[in-house]
Amino acid sequence: MNKPKVAFICVHNSCRSQMAEALSKKFASDVFESYSAGTEIKPQINQDAVRLIKERYNIDMETTQHSKLLTDLPAIDIIIKMGCNVVCPYLPSRYTEDWGLEDPSGKSDKEFVAIIDKIETNIKKLTTAIKNNELALT
Repeated sequence: MNKPKVAFICVHNSCRSQMAEALSKKFASDVFESYSAGTEIKPQINQDAVRLIKERYNIDMETTQHSKLLTDLPAIDIIIKMGCNVVCPYLPSRYTEDWGLEDPSGKSDKEFVAIIDKIETNIKKLTTAIKNNELALT
């Protein structure tokens, strides 16, 4: 069976969704393909996200990723909304989940790390759910 394609989406595709894509590639590349995108893009990934992901995981998101629009993605099986605080972007999929994460942009490193920890935990739970066929992929 082909690995499902998972997209982490938010409005700007510059912080939470980018971190989720990077961490998914690290922790779940054997289970699913990871993408991130938004309805708008920023000229660069959030620099605090880049710095903290590099410090904690030795992943340089500036060399492995870039901001993408929803229209840049292939057909997606699983959508993970990061928590938009507005109307989240829509993309057709077989399964959708909203992680409801606060945007740490402009906040302290401590608040950023708390969001990174939640993303890592959620990715590991998602990976287990996919492995165990626990998601209702219709």
